[in-house]
Amino acid sequence: MRGAQPCAYEVASQIIGQILMQYRTLGKTAYEVSRISFGAWAIGGAWGDVDDQTSLDALHRALDLGVNFIDTADVYGDGRSEKLLGRLAKDRPGEFKVATKVGRRAMPAHTAESYTAESVARYVERCLENLQTDSLDLVQLHCPPTQVFYRPEIFDAMETLHRAGKVRQWGASVEKIEEGLKAMQYPVISAIQIVFNIFRQRPAELFLEQARKRGVGVIARLPLASGLLTGKLTREKLAALPEDDHRKFNQLGEIFDSGETLSGLGGNLDQAWKAVDELRRIAPAGWSMIDLALRWILMFDGISCAIPGAKRRDQVEQNTRAADLPPLSDQHMMAIAGIYDRYVRDLAHQRW
Repeated sequence: MRGAQPCAYEVASQIIGQILMQYRTLGKTAYEVSRISFGAWAIGGAWGDVDDQTSLDALHRALDLGVNFIDTADVYGDGRSEKLLGRLAKDRPGEFKVATKVGRRAMPAHTAESYTAESVARYVERCLENLQTDSLDLVQLHCPPTQVFYRPEIFDAMETLHRAGKVRQWGASVEKIEEGLKAMQYPVISAIQIVFNIFRQRPAELFLEQARKRGVGVIARLPLASGLLTGKLTREKLAALPEDDHRKFNQLGEIFDSGETLSGLGGNLDQAWKAVDELRRIAPAGWSMIDLALRWILMFDGISCAIPGAKRRDQVEQNTRAADLPPLSDQHMMAIAGIYDRYVRDLAHQRW
């Protein structure tokens, strides 16, 4: 972490409206991506009610504010999210890159054995259809079981699809540090997506340094800890969420890895709420909790971009604000580290 010092691969900044959006090269992809990008899980579903026109309005607003990188997956709304991005690409051709993910369509039988050259190729074809394109910008393995990262034949198959022109760049979305470190050893991997936020700080210890050494981009996913770090998600609001919201049906990891939901703190929410209260008190004057959470992530040079989710244009506007905020002081960074140590480290640090 180097605070305000520019990274070697920070390539440009551009004033869009009232936002100074910053861009960095995403590892070996050579894509110059907005440091605050767009996570498109919520517009597919599993985050409460969603309306396609409202989602498209949010996406257009994101592009207007300089966002040029959008992350999705083939399972988000069973293709709904990808199809919305296909529509957006027709309206705004050439204005953004799409990173999608494959592999989780095998749920609930999501095992190492479900990953084969044939299944990966089949998933890629479906993504091409959903996104209405002949070649995908970036495809990531979608949090496969750890054993998959020790099967070189899967990565050989990915290279074959790259040579065929179906996939321009490959990456991996991972649950664990071990998986990310193993994935970056394969030359076909250009970027890795990992959970990184104030409640999940372990990647800063070793992972980010190793990614930089190998020229691998890092995408920080779940930067707001499923809403915990927005400061808006209360006990009452969490309890009132609809049953099809993953923060209800996967709070303890009932369906998929618990680290995907509430940063793995679903079983220890008393500690999470205490941490949120302290974070709120130390936020700089005039900053929201979202400002604090996203700007904290951008303090780390090894992060190419963060992908907070949004379903509405006002959420996009709040998220992108962080790109134009001044660096956090050393005192703020130390205070955040202390809050993490007191309330979260023992619960989550070594689990992922």
